[in-house]
Amino acid sequence: MRVLLVEDEPFLAEAVRDGLRLEAIAADIAADGDRALELLSVNSYDIAVLDRDIPGPSGDEIAARIVASGSGMPILMLTAADRLDDKASGFALGADDYLTKPFALQELALRLRALDRRRAHSRPPVREIAGLRLDPFRREVHRDGRYIALTRKQFAVLEVLVAAEGGVVSAEELLERAWDANADPFTNAVRITVSALRKRLGEPWIIATVPGVGYRIDHRAGTPPEGSDRKGGGRG
Repeated sequence: MRVLLVEDEPFLAEAVRDGLRLEAIAADIAADGDRALELLSVNSYDIAVLDRDIPGPSGDEIAARIVASGSGMPILMLTAADRLDDKASGFALGADDYLTKPFALQELALRLRALDRRRAHSRPPVREIAGLRLDPFRREVHRDGRYIALTRKQFAVLEVLVAAEGGVVSAEELLERAWDANADPFTNAVRITVSALRKRLGEPWIIATVPGVGYRIDHRAGTPPEGSDRKGGGRG
């Protein structure tokens, strides 16, 4: 999952970003409304986390633009204003959830997971495909009943692949969805992570490389061709 965090307090923003990273959630930070609009125009986010009181266009204005765009992106208001009428006005603008400061990072992560589940309500919270069982809330993966221990980044990549339900996911999309804006677009991180993830999941190989296109969950769980990681997947 990748979220946009609009927060003008740098220490808080960095702490939240680092805390979400531990929950396998990538977050891009915007310290003002103009930067938030710029990031929204070039990136695809699963959820927007908005502080209402920010420089430039306010969090309320950002929320109104997101709603007007028709993207359906969930909005979580993150603010020190805890009066009932403040919350009511936030919901009236289109906010899907509201969390007041100070807050626990774990609660924020749980709320983000709940919003993501609500957004993709057609998909079950626990996703299963080709013998894989992925629980995003417990961050657990089982294959044919066997628990698989994954790193946070491996889990984030697998979550994107499983959500595609067998469709091909490009290396560019994996980089966009599982890494934050600081990721080097020419990095080998996607290829390295997918290769390590494939090994963690074990044989028969379940992540197939589609040369020149990307990666997908292989329902047939076949063995990828020799050197397939080097042949395709764009930057990955």
